[in-house]
Amino acid sequence: SSMGKQRICVIGAGASGLTAIKCCIDEDLEPVCFEKSHDIGGLWRFEEEGTSDGATVYRSTYINTSKEMMAFSDFPPPKEAANYFHNSKVMQYYRDYADKFNLLKHIKYKREVLSCKKMNDFESTGNWFVTTKNLLTDKTSVDVFNGVIVAVGHHAVPHFPVSQFPGADKFKGKILHSQDYRDFRGFENKNVVVLGVGNSGGDIAVELSWHSKQVYLSTRRGTWVFNRLGPYGMPRDFLVITRHRAFLNWLTPSSVIQKSVESQLMEKFDHDHYGLRPDHGPLNQHPFINDELPHRIINGSIMIKSNIELIFDDGTAVEADAVIFATGFIFQFPFQNDSIAKLNGTDSQLYKYIWPVGMAKHTLAVIGHVHVLGAVNPVSEMQCRWATRVFKAYQYRLKGPGKWAGAREAIMGQQSRMFCPLHTRATSKRSKSKNKLVF
Repeated sequence: SSMGKQRICVIGAGASGLTAIKCCIDEDLEPVCFEKSHDIGGLWRFEEEGTSDGATVYRSTYINTSKEMMAFSDFPPPKEAANYFHNSKVMQYYRDYADKFNLLKHIKYKREVLSCKKMNDFESTGNWFVTTKNLLTDKTSVDVFNGVIVAVGHHAVPHFPVSQFPGADKFKGKILHSQDYRDFRGFENKNVVVLGVGNSGGDIAVELSWHSKQVYLSTRRGTWVFNRLGPYGMPRDFLVITRHRAFLNWLTPSSVIQKSVESQLMEKFDHDHYGLRPDHGPLNQHPFINDELPHRIINGSIMIKSNIELIFDDGTAVEADAVIFATGFIFQFPFQNDSIAKLNGTDSQLYKYIWPVGMAKHTLAVIGHVHVLGAVNPVSEMQCRWATRVFKAYQYRLKGPGKWAGAREAIMGQQSRMFCPLHTRATSKRSKSKNKLVF
């Protein structure tokens, strides 16, 4: 390493990988990032069908968390930007972040990590052998690192259970995973079954409902539907994810909170009548956020159905031209030995979802390997700051390690940045009181 700095291997240059590089630099470590594809951004870099090196968003994807809630702690979003970014704006934010902190020079593209193995002297040094393959030359190389940050996310390996559905091998239509969906083209005037009610399944079903003959949204368990907009048309997460609300939730019995949230959601539309009500409470699931789904159901463009086999298990059948499996992804890091940490499947053996247990030296950290209530960016940043010996977020940059002179201004400017893109026309009745939020 240059000038005696510890060398840290960062695997992946998506959202988690970028902040990992930044945090390494902040702690005077020497990061070397290996990225399998040709560019940064990971999941959020949209690419046309057949050109992606892994998971990618579809053409019309917008973020489900508002810009203030998805921002890194020392890089506030532009005040003029819309509160909910299109995927292209998310990518621009990442590029601006990388440019500001000069991160790109630490990234090696088209480099696949084949294995991470402990060195023979790991018990005393904590060092790793990292084997990589150059996808352009097909050559492999082995490097020694003092630490490893795994930042590949959990959208790399699709869960595609086609074999669990009898008759799939005889189906004459198109079968694909949501990872391979780009836009509505090719599905016009067709009967389409979307299997799975996660955020991807809901978004795809809504988009197709404007172009396809009929969309059937198939779900085993149902879901509670949240909106992006909260009271007074403000971003819901901006109002909900606050310290004040967290303190109130700590004081209030969970059953009372569940009942209150359920009542609010049922007031928007009756989940029973719409065939969506699940057996679990609204806070016992990863938030399903969709503004249009109930409108597309009530006009018949989308029909909610139960689980699919040869026919739907409620006894009804449809003629489908295409089936889209929006069945999520599997946590799987093929370069990592299960003897270090069981990471395959949907569970893991990681302390605080970061640290493999039982290791003599804690020199490997897994970043972003968690479903969070909100955006992964600030969570990954906190994890990286902890992994590089500092554990704090945006508001914690006021003092202590990693403090930032602009922290107070950024915090106090959150509300004005949220309102700025909305105030494009002056109104005589705009009340100052409604522009003042109390947390």
